[in-house]
Amino acid sequence: MRYADTLLTEGEEIVRRSRQHWLALLSKARAALLLFLIGIALLVVIVWFNVQPGLLRDIISVTALAVLALGVIIFVYRFWQWWAQDYIITNRRLLKVTGILNKRSGDSSLEKINDAILSQSIWGRMLNFGNLEILTAADQAVDRYYMLKDPKEFKKVMLTQKHNLETEFMYGRPPSPPLRATVESAALPPAQAPAAPPVAAAPMPVASDAGVPLGVRAADADEESVRVTETLARLADLRDEGAITAEEYEQKKDELLGRL
Repeated sequence: MRYADTLLTEGEEIVRRSRQHWLALLSKARAALLLFLIGIALLVVIVWFNVQPGLLRDIISVTALAVLALGVIIFVYRFWQWWAQDYIITNRRLLKVTGILNKRSGDSSLEKINDAILSQSIWGRMLNFGNLEILTAADQAVDRYYMLKDPKEFKKVMLTQKHNLETEFMYGRPPSPPLRATVESAALPPAQAPAAPPVAAAPMPVASDAGVPLGVRAADADEESVRVTETLARLADLRDEGAITAEEYEQKKDELLGRL
């Protein structure tokens, strides 16, 4: 299991995993590539100029091998850094993990993201890489993904998950999978799980207004009230888990209560 997988909360799922393009690896390992060229050049000098066995040949050979070995070490280190990256989109947030032994992770909640600016050069379009800036509602860049592999698909998946999460908040649809299971219900056997309280049937008045029975309007109002109550309960769970802030919870609460 990779380090990023241990950071997922209950009910959180990975939708897309990516990292930097392989050209970013070559860019960071350019010192190793330069050492490779120097080492090979020294070996070519021995063969090209037919350096005879002796002190000079030994010095050039040892220097070439040392330079090549150093280049291999630097390249392996840069490759390990590149491989350890994790740029992840979940059903709740963006997660960026870097580092080999000392890990650094940063995340951005999807509901706080306002937009993403994608920049691709002509080479980036040909080789499928680009730079992606994540913007908040204040149009401030909170994170940058440099030389991201397949950036267009990454951006589309991120915006799709943001839309899905906002739709769940707005219309009170149950999140999939559940954001948090009820501890008490999970601990009890199915036979002992608390049953939902029965809902008393509302009487159906005979009087009507504008051709619509009052009982129908009352039933609709009760159904809307139950839906709003369930949505507020889910928002409270998200606030307790830290998925949304207290200010965002109050704002959504005011919007939902205003519909009653």
